Amino acid sequence: MTSVVSLDNATFIRPSAFYINGLYNVPNAKYYYMFLCFVYAVTVLGNSFIMGTIYLTRTLHTAKYIAVFNLALSDLFGSSALIPKYYADMFLRENQYISYENCLASMFFVYLFMIMQSFTLLALAFDRVIAICFPLRYHAIVTKTTMTLIIGVMWLIAATIIGVSIILITRLSFCKSNTVGSYYCDHGPIFRLACNDNTPSYIMTYIYITVVLCIPLTLIAVSYVCIGFALLKISHGAERIKAMKTCTSHLILVAMYYLPVCSIYISALVTYLHPNTRIINSVLTQTIPPMLNPIIYTLKTEEVLQSIKVLYKRIKVNVAKEDPVKSIAKI
Repeated sequence: MTSVVSLDNATFIRPSAFYINGLYNVPNAKYYYMFLCFVYAVTVLGNSFIMGTIYLTRTLHTAKYIAVFNLALSDLFGSSALIPKYYADMFLRENQYISYENCLASMFFVYLFMIMQSFTLLALAFDRVIAICFPLRYHAIVTKTTMTLIIGVMWLIAATIIGVSIILITRLSFCKSNTVGSYYCDHGPIFRLACNDNTPSYIMTYIYITVVLCIPLTLIAVSYVCIGFALLKISHGAERIKAMKTCTSHLILVAMYYLPVCSIYISALVTYLHPNTRIINSVLTQTIPPMLNPIIYTLKTEEVLQSIKVLYKRIKVNVAKEDPVKSIAKI
């Protein structure tokens, strides 16, 4: 069923719902859905743990951990916008349809948090380059106010990019098909279904790739070139290794986020990819990094490990105070 909308003397045909067929034809799809359910559970626990640790530990109330908190928030809500909705509808209810309005709302939130993941990695690169290249001025430049302002501007840019993309989708007429060749309401597969001029949406795709992927990745690469030159100037090997360790976790996060995304785009340009291969790679690209990010920050960052130990000891003390009888019995 479709609806006809008239805007500025132009007629737009909108389907009442889109049919999401992305994982429908994937062999043993039910096991894949179960795997995604596990990934989501770990993502929720890990990112909630990191956010809780930062919130409860005063020593982590710094500019750097404002960005880390924002990354965990983006990971958590990004996965929540993607996995539960489609897992519940497509796997549990066996319903491949999603209404036109819900599809656009889902697209907005999925892309919003994907964009913020990329932008937050750039914010963390800014933190690292100032810390290593200008250590004496770090606390004057990278303040909580500065980082909050940077993160706020990034949210505004992200919301604007995806907001404009959604508005352009609403001006498309879908008179041919309502079948989306993806596992969620994906921007590209949807605007390509339009039977009127979708050039503005194509342009927005290139703007998205440039602003969300190319520019942040280029700036991150430049920042690490600067960091490399700064490390070469450090005379003591121990200090150089210590400075490099502060960048390890960030470099791993950058590699996990950008390498799979770039490989998908490059593969699509140079060779034919089976739709199932493209879809599965896209799913893993969007769900695995949010699951691993908090684990990497927990294991690779000494400040976080120490904060977890302090919190654990504090909880033990509080439990002992609440139950003095058991404490005396142990003595």
